[in-house]
Amino acid sequence: MKAKEAYEFWMKDSYFDEETKSELAAIREDEKEIEERFYRDLEFGTGGLRGILGAGTNRMNIYTVRKATQGLANYIIKEGAQQKGVAIAYDSRNMSPEFAEEAALCLAANGIRACVFPSLRPTPMLSFALRELGCTAGIVVTASHNPPEYNGYKVYWEDGAQITAPRDKEIIHEVNAITDFHQVKTMEKEAAVQAGLYETIGPDMDDKYIAALKKLAIHPEIIKEEAANLKIVYTPLHGTGNLPVRRILKELGFTQVYVVKEQELPDGNFPTVSYPNPEDKNAFALALQLAKEVNADIVLATDPDADRLGVYAKDSATGEYESFTGNMSGMLILEYILSRKKELGLLPPNGAVVTTIVSGKMAREITKAFGVTLIETLTGFKYIGEQIKFFEQNQSYEYLFGYEESYGCLVGTHARDKDAVVAVMALCEVAAWCKHQGMTLCDQMKNLFMTYGYYKEGLSTVTLKGQDGAKKIQEMMETIRREVPEQIGGLSVTQFRDYREDIVLDCATKEKTRTGLPASNVLYFELEGGTWCCIRPSGTEPKIKFYMGVKGADRNEADQKLDGMMEALTKLAE
Repeated sequence: MKAKEAYEFWMKDSYFDEETKSELAAIREDEKEIEERFYRDLEFGTGGLRGILGAGTNRMNIYTVRKATQGLANYIIKEGAQQKGVAIAYDSRNMSPEFAEEAALCLAANGIRACVFPSLRPTPMLSFALRELGCTAGIVVTASHNPPEYNGYKVYWEDGAQITAPRDKEIIHEVNAITDFHQVKTMEKEAAVQAGLYETIGPDMDDKYIAALKKLAIHPEIIKEEAANLKIVYTPLHGTGNLPVRRILKELGFTQVYVVKEQELPDGNFPTVSYPNPEDKNAFALALQLAKEVNADIVLATDPDADRLGVYAKDSATGEYESFTGNMSGMLILEYILSRKKELGLLPPNGAVVTTIVSGKMAREITKAFGVTLIETLTGFKYIGEQIKFFEQNQSYEYLFGYEESYGCLVGTHARDKDAVVAVMALCEVAAWCKHQGMTLCDQMKNLFMTYGYYKEGLSTVTLKGQDGAKKIQEMMETIRREVPEQIGGLSVTQFRDYREDIVLDCATKEKTRTGLPASNVLYFELEGGTWCCIRPSGTEPKIKFYMGVKGADRNEADQKLDGMMEALTKLAE
């Protein structure tokens, strides 16, 4: 069905409500807008849905959410797992409660019990809850750190991690098989409740989650000693983190916690930021202002669904607040876990740390120093969560820590996705330990650089929106894949990996081996001198991403090397 035909179908068919038709009537003369909204169905990818809110097949609305849920329901029924139920959570975004309700009622209409949180919750709490409840799957309505016009829908399986191969493709097949919205089932909430197919998750789940986190503290006695001396500024950026973050810090004993009032309450319009992303320094403007007023030691921000953590810390040498990348904060927590556990005799002989191929490489040196195995996965925390499942199934490794460069990490196995609430807890424990040693987080980060090398990473993103943008991104990937460069930024390519084609090419010997990882549209280059870069289209946004990392003898050399790579990859994208 062409875009115009699909538009007319939505305008005329009785299945669609009058509010939807009114919104579409307002764009009747705008052919470009009609094309953008209807040229395709919003893609249900390996992580679920993500798109702009609005009416149309290529938009996030109650109808596309219902359709995705019907596909998931069909899959669950084919698996014979409908009796176990599905857990559902949602964040602070516009339409998140409504989408969660629609998903629950679609499941109920298919005879599948829906267990729904009564109000917004962080994404990691969904991962925790579905395992506690013994559900077969989970749904989180969130668009993570995207701009306010977006929302999304992520699917988890019974192990608590987002769906991975082959299950992701099988669910996608079921969703794509639904070609008529009239095939999608729903029912009234009252009837669903009476039938025992709609249940509200009680407050005991919050208690269990917080209790699980508190058990992960390595030195609670040091926290108690330093809690009153450590000043913490925190902002939930209008998202879900406010209550759980404040609760865990309070129960651990931290008393000097200052919350940014302007960003404390949930608001899907994110009025104080243009982009609710803790990776963006602009999101910290109000928090840093408050930090200077109270003379805070550390400044923390979580994204709307509280699975990512951004960090600033005060450098006592300069009096300025320094930002930490996701790799840097990850290394602070990693080194703390390994060093403290080793000192206490708690470091297991089969311990493992899991990261992604685009994350910083300092972890290679840290894990090597402590005799711990490092495992690299494809980009996406679902692959880190999947490794925990493999460890348990094979009894091969004991999970110690997982992190990715995009400000996400996981301490413990209570969840199988990145968890900013536990990251706040862990980072504040590291800060308390540093305080106990007469140091700051900045001092400790300098120590890590001096010990393991000056690693620095960068990310360059090119945004190409719409149908034409998607085509350009695909052409760019195919051109680089076809014409593998011998040098990038004046550095020789020593190894090339094409994860879609499952090829590892040794550029000196021309020998080809396999990547050993699932197929993914990712190109990776190892360069001389420990430099690397990676190119991949975003799975959730109209972007192509260029990741890179370098190692320098000192900070200046690392900065120069990274600037050179950034310039070279920008030219590669032209």
